[in-house]
Amino acid sequence: MQGILFDLDGVVYQANRAIPGAGEALDWVKSNNIPYLFVTNTTSKPREAICSKLAGMGIEADPQHILTPPAAAVNWLESNVKGTVALFVPEATKTEFSVFSPWDGDETQAVAAVVIGDLGEAWSFTRLNQAFRCLIREPAPALIALGMTRYWRAEDGLRLDTGPFVAALQYASGVEALVIGKPSAAFFNSGAQRLGVAPEEILMIGDDIRGDIEGAQQAGLQAALVKTGKFQAQDLQGPVRPNLIMDSIAELPAKWQTL
Repeated sequence: MQGILFDLDGVVYQANRAIPGAGEALDWVKSNNIPYLFVTNTTSKPREAICSKLAGMGIEADPQHILTPPAAAVNWLESNVKGTVALFVPEATKTEFSVFSPWDGDETQAVAAVVIGDLGEAWSFTRLNQAFRCLIREPAPALIALGMTRYWRAEDGLRLDTGPFVAALQYASGVEALVIGKPSAAFFNSGAQRLGVAPEEILMIGDDIRGDIEGAQQAGLQAALVKTGKFQAQDLQGPVRPNLIMDSIAELPAKWQTL
């Protein structure tokens, strides 16, 4: 292995606390000059805010080492669409899309693209229906999903992520989503390109058996599953087989030479 992609939530930290040993493991990666990126489906905050969160846990990071779906989506939209973009993302994340004409919420206005992120409790029937009405206009706009993760683990338990809402909109509108985020191969390959390392020489470390492990393997990467975050024992009973299993990221230095 020549490079590493790290999921964040559930691997490096959980809620607002670093996973024990995460800081030391990341220091080891840096001291050994192993190319790495943090790859996350988080769409609730821009990369600068993610850096600040990590800094609060004693983990140094810069935006160049963070790959998020909004950053990747902006690149795609600039190359492929012209016009207004309807954003169904948290307010803080909208700053990543400031180069596009803002949508004023008028459902009768044609838009070039509809972008769906993790709104969490801000989702409502009204808001979901707004996105649906945008999608059924002719010509149909592009539907951009900032990930298709099914759920994540919050302090109060598992919560729905972006995927279920995108699935509902696809089913209702008949518009197929372009997924920019895990588990899409395009997202993992984008990380490989950023690292300058061939996919088969990269280890993806995640806690999601589908979004992290299966997605990475289908993109040609190796994948390590950690037993933190959203991990459940039943993850090891299905058809997806991680290349490596670790109790936590803290085991990375000891396990690295076994790969």
